[in-house]
Amino acid sequence: MRRVVITGVGAVSPCGKDLRTTWENVVEGKSGIERIQRWDPTDMASQIAGECRDFDPEQYIEKKRVREMARFIHLAMGASHQAIESAGFEPDDALKDRTGTFIGVGFCGLEAVEQQHEILMTKGARRVSPYFIPSAISNLAPGQVSMRWGLRGPSYTTTSACSSGAHAIGEAFRWIQRGGIDAAIAGGAEASVTPLGVAGFAAMRALSKRNDEPQRASRPFDRDRDGFVIAEGAGIVMLEEREAAMKRGAPILAEVIGYGATADAYHLTQPAPEGEGAQRAMRAALLDAQLAPSDIDYVNAHGTSTPTGDVQELQAIRSVFGAHAQDHLWISSTKSAHGHLLGAAGGLEAVIATLTIRDGVVAPTINLDSPDPACEGLELVPHTARRRATRVAMSNSFGFGGTNVTLVLRAH
Repeated sequence: MRRVVITGVGAVSPCGKDLRTTWENVVEGKSGIERIQRWDPTDMASQIAGECRDFDPEQYIEKKRVREMARFIHLAMGASHQAIESAGFEPDDALKDRTGTFIGVGFCGLEAVEQQHEILMTKGARRVSPYFIPSAISNLAPGQVSMRWGLRGPSYTTTSACSSGAHAIGEAFRWIQRGGIDAAIAGGAEASVTPLGVAGFAAMRALSKRNDEPQRASRPFDRDRDGFVIAEGAGIVMLEEREAAMKRGAPILAEVIGYGATADAYHLTQPAPEGEGAQRAMRAALLDAQLAPSDIDYVNAHGTSTPTGDVQELQAIRSVFGAHAQDHLWISSTKSAHGHLLGAAGGLEAVIATLTIRDGVVAPTINLDSPDPACEGLELVPHTARRRATRVAMSNSFGFGGTNVTLVLRAH
């Protein structure tokens, strides 16, 4: 099997409009959660979210083409531009044929659906935009990225709820590892902070209602957590076959060495007892990486701030890592700062795991004021980032329908 390295990363998130700002604010423990500003949330049970407020799509997309794309595609284009630019990736014609585009999306362009439905109901069918369908369907995130850079390898979207971005990276890893392609753009994008999106999750009682303290609302593993905080954004990595990357002198940030994916086959929204499916995903990723649990230094937890999910993920980690979980392993949930990006979560958190390895600093779990009893004995890096040489990092992503993904990254 061929080795696969990460040579570039890009991010657009509630914590920053670009990679540098996002990473700095996540490390500093600065929350990107605020009261929703794009529309009036007064009638909503949950009125807070992680919005990408400073992001300007025209920085990455021709002005006349912006209207061809829904917001999730704008975010994907921005993060992909950053990843490709930071990698210095300038493929010739032959390499373009062997470069894939894999971008996970949980929903389609939800705001476009809402807007065009309103036009249909109030102004009639003839006023619906001819750009509606190509702007809203999920696979136009990788589709637009592939067209922008002329990448002619496989291009598709993985849709698996909150595991979508991680699945995309895992699939791109496999394509390169097995020789089907030589490089790939991979990650996730999501823009579901819309009236329908927020109302839908609120109806499930999945969202935090801490409306008066938005920056304290996302509190993974804390005894007083009351649900996740919905957010939008994109996280993208540039993957390349190792020998080719080294030959061209690419900056190698980390190596992807393990990918595990499982299904709970248990419940619509609740994880299997004791995180059984998550356990199998982590074990599968370790087996794929040919590592023992004791080789892992850091886990970027799925850690959404839900009452059930957080506890069961910690139970799964204890089961997989045994004594190592208390003796050596560090765990944090950066969703405490940037919120839950749904289908983009796995992409952004893989970017964060990469930077953890690169910089030797573990971003904190903020708002962890009163740890749940399930946290006893575990190092969850509360409140403040800490320096630590991190050789191997694991990133977990779990989603509704019982879909689980674990990625393992290693210093190169």
